[in-house]
Amino acid sequence: MLATMDVPAALSALAPRLSPGAATALNARRLSGGASLETWAFDLDDGAALILRRRPPSALMSDTALPLATEAVLLAAVRPRGAPVPEVVHVCAPEDGLGEAYLMRRLEGETLGKRIVRDEAFAGVRPGLARRCGEVLAAIHATPLEGLPPLATSDAANELQRYEAVYRDLRPQRPIFEAAFRWLESRAPPLERPVLVHGDFRNGNLMIHPASGLVGVLDWELAHLGDPAEDLGWICVNSWRFGQWRRPVGGFGDYQDLLDGHAAAGGGAVSLERLLFWQALGSLKWGVMCLMMYASFASGADRSIERAMIGRRASEAEIDLVLLMGRLG
Repeated sequence: MLATMDVPAALSALAPRLSPGAATALNARRLSGGASLETWAFDLDDGAALILRRRPPSALMSDTALPLATEAVLLAAVRPRGAPVPEVVHVCAPEDGLGEAYLMRRLEGETLGKRIVRDEAFAGVRPGLARRCGEVLAAIHATPLEGLPPLATSDAANELQRYEAVYRDLRPQRPIFEAAFRWLESRAPPLERPVLVHGDFRNGNLMIHPASGLVGVLDWELAHLGDPAEDLGWICVNSWRFGQWRRPVGGFGDYQDLLDGHAAAGGGAVSLERLLFWQALGSLKWGVMCLMMYASFASGADRSIERAMIGRRASEAEIDLVLLMGRLG
């Protein structure tokens, strides 16, 4: 299996199969990414611009993360529905020497949430982003399930049980989280009709172009079947607003624009109350994730400053939960 330093050589060997006029790969460079996956940008000598998404052999795979080949199938399935996603050009086989990976055409835009909500370059597209997100989610949720790879199905009760189990294992003493679990449990809506859910649709996983707006929905590793309101609520979690808390949808828009876009594009009517329930559940999930980050730091498993800083943000989730529980009564 290739070490990281051998990836450019493997891309060059693969180049003729990626594009008929290509002979080699150029300018291969690793981009910043998550803890478990690598993202590489590179060019072919015929002018094509591509991205490699790869799971290195040393990476640990969570029980909820999809195989990359499944991600690639989902991208191909939602693209004809009108969802803006990269075009997959190749799913790697063992003989390609890149391990578990796929390659896609490179999109141009910004993914850093703080820039998207603050920089003047995006001022012209920000007013329409919330509605556009609703439209795109409607397209994703309308994807026919026939022919898709096997996906887990999860509803509100399942999500609560899963995250409460993680929370109990951490043995924290957080009265607000305790109250939130019971409050959400008493209000968990049934899953009426499961749809394809992205699972991590938020500012930070969206590529925004300063002239074209939303051009790419990225990072499909948590996709599953579930409630469409799960995606609508997740993008409204306060942590994905990057300080622009007055704009509940990703730090750039309002609830009604998101819901109107979803309904107008055929996604069906979703009540604000249902969205807010899933926003509260998302805030609780994020709070538990923060506790996990701190536990990793405190145990010495990961002593990075990033883990410690994210761990401290559990208190922000508590504030969000108090406000949402007060609003919904």
